[in-house]
Amino acid sequence: MNIYVMMKRTFDTEEKITINNGVISEDGAEYIINPYDEYAIEEAIQLRDKNGGEVTVITIGGEESEKELRTALAMGCDKSVLINTEDVEDGDQYTTSRILAEYFKGKDVDLILGGNVAIDGGSGQVGPRLAELLDIAYVTTITKLDIDGNKATVVRDVEGDSEVIETSLPLLVTAQQGLNEPRYPSLPGIMKAKKKPLEELEIDDLDLADNDIEPKTKTIEIYLPPKKEAGKVLEGEVEDQVKELVSLLRNEAKVI
Repeated sequence: MNIYVMMKRTFDTEEKITINNGVISEDGAEYIINPYDEYAIEEAIQLRDKNGGEVTVITIGGEESEKELRTALAMGCDKSVLINTEDVEDGDQYTTSRILAEYFKGKDVDLILGGNVAIDGGSGQVGPRLAELLDIAYVTTITKLDIDGNKATVVRDVEGDSEVIETSLPLLVTAQQGLNEPRYPSLPGIMKAKKKPLEELEIDDLDLADNDIEPKTKTIEIYLPPKKEAGKVLEGEVEDQVKELVSLLRNEAKVI
């Protein structure tokens, strides 16, 4: 099987986000593999081990993304690809999907996996957009995936319930929490990762004009949510507390 994983480099989940002049500050920030993409990587490795083939992890970004690619290789991926977009300004999900679609053009693809969402943007658009551009089937928020020859059986999360879908390869899926438990890179895996292929491509290496990847959206403003005000503790008899609560909801919070 030819398995590909879309991976994104995101802020560490423990990082405190700061904004300077309307721009998210990256000074001294730690970065990680997008957690949902880790589920995709783990699933790809398990499917490769069960069905044969190879796993290629691909990311779009700058030179600094090599660290996360090496981590994916240490987890067990076979190859990695970095499409350098340092010269691309103000890209969005459309831009990313167009670049990926051009990369995949002419390639023999059985399965593409990615995270359900990225924890920074949270749009969940890249996977479905890419599948549409490639004209292949896709299933989002999956929690189980079985491959039998050219047939795929997928279980996806639907707001607390589940849905079973049967489809055929080639296929694109996006991983939801619960699909598996991602492994940690082992020391032998880290050593092997140093020798595994890491291909770097520039936008100019792809058959794309500037207007092909022009973003369809524009960020107007970036701001942090307002700080929560201190809560109120109601005292006294239960009946008095209920009356005070109703009064606060009506007169102060104005929700009733």
